[in-house]
Formats: sequence, C-alpha cells, structure tokens
Amino acid sequence: MSRISATRAALYEQVVDGYGTVRVLPLDAALDGPVVHGWVNSERAAFWGMRGLTEDQVVATYAHMGTLDTHHACLLVKDDEPVGLLQAYEPDADRVGDRYPVEPGDIGVHLLLAPAGPGGGRPGWTTALLGAVASYVLLGLDRERVVVDPDVRNEKAIARFLRQGFTPGPVVVLPEVDLPDVHLPEKRAQLAFLSRESIFPGRVPDLAAR
Repeated sequence: MSRISATRAALYEQVVDGYGTVRVLPLDAALDGPVVHGWVNSERAAFWGMRGLTEDQVVATYAHMGTLDTHHACLLVKDDEPVGLLQAYEPDADRVGDRYPVEPGDIGVHLLLAPAGPGGGRPGWTTALLGAVASYVLLGLDRERVVVDPDVRNEKAIARFLRQGFTPGPVVVLPEVDLPDVHLPEKRAQLAFLSRESIFPGRVPDLAAR
C-alpha cells in the first residue's frame, strides 16, 4: 500500500471494470501540496486560477478550505496513483449560488485532472474516472443534482461534461471574490447540470460509502 493510501481512510471506493480501483480521499493539504502544486501550475490548469502560486500558497489555500463546512477538497486516486483533485461545495454558500435557482440536493463540483503521463491520454480513461466521481457525489453523498461552472473559454472541459451527460445551462458572470484567504477573479462561466435520476434511474444513495 502506498504512503497516500496508508495515511487516511477513503471517503469512497469503486472498482471500475476494465479501468481499476478509484478511491476518493480527503485532501491532506500538507501531504498532497507538492503534487497539487504541480497540477495547478500545469498548462492544462490555465483556467483553474492558481498558476503562479508557490507551493506554500497552494498548501495554505487548501488548509483554509479544510476549515470550512461548505467547501471540501478531495484527492482522486486510481490504483494508488493520484489522478485528480475534486472540490465539492454547497452552491448557496458560493458565488455561483447567486447566478441560478439553487434547488434542494444540489452540489457544486470543480474538477482538475492530473496531466497525462509520458504515454499521453488513453481512450475512455477520463470517462471512467468521471463516472466514478459522479457515483461518489450523487450516490455516496446522497445528492440530487451536480452543477459545474467551467470558464466559457475552457472548451475541452465543457465538451467533456456534455459527453458525460450534463445538460448545459446559462452562461453567467461570476463576480470577483477578494477575501484575506481567497481571491477569485471575475469569470464568465458555462453552467451545466447532471441529475442523479438521469444517470442512475431508480438507484438509492450509497450511504455506507459516505
């Protein structure tokens, strides 16, 4: 078992046929900071909003998030290899909540995938990972609907969500947030939604995985 797996219990675990075992771990800001710092400074993270931050700044950002009840960060691990960062939050406690009618059971999600390895991308790899993430958020956390808000310029992310079954919503302007512990620039975002019933019809929540 790797050091990552040995240090904390998984919030959720799913074996995906033909893909591997996906585990959702609570983010440890200090332990995971170096790898997350590399991800947020990669070319594919241009729209994540943290490029140029030092490792200490990245660690401080996620240490602060760890003190919140409304926003949570998780490390996505495939077969003990870190492959992504998942942030889940209550929309009515976030700037997006002022831009659409929040419904009971909604949950907001931000997702950053690790850069592809030397061999490049593999067909179906991202789809399988996002399927496991959807299972965790909608079934494991017992939510009715996911909302995402990618930057309108992030065409790859928008296309990826639509392929995964998300329904596009309106384009909105998310206002700048400038607080002592967090700064988010103004963003034009494409909202998109995924309901539990649309991909897991009749499935009951997997409360044991929470």
